[in-house]
Amino acid sequence: MHKLSITTLRQKLFQVADEVLESGVPVAIERRGKTLLLVAEAAGGGRLAALKRRKLIKGDAADLANTRVGEWREPENLG
Repeated sequence: MHKLSITTLRQKLFQVADEVLESGVPVAIERRGKTLLLVAEAAGGGRLAALKRRKLIKGDAADLANTRVGEWREPENLG
């Protein structure tokens, strides 16, 4: 893995992107003292894409964001 400045990336964006896609080797990009990583996505979505999707919550999942711990009622929320 090699490091580039954001200016160098801007000048060579398509070349760098093609290299990452062909080799699979990520490129580190330095910006304001922090590092970004340009990585090729795994083909087929990776291991997580093979997992079976399950519906574990009965009702609206967004309602759980507003549920306080003291208000949790197991029989009402699981089913």
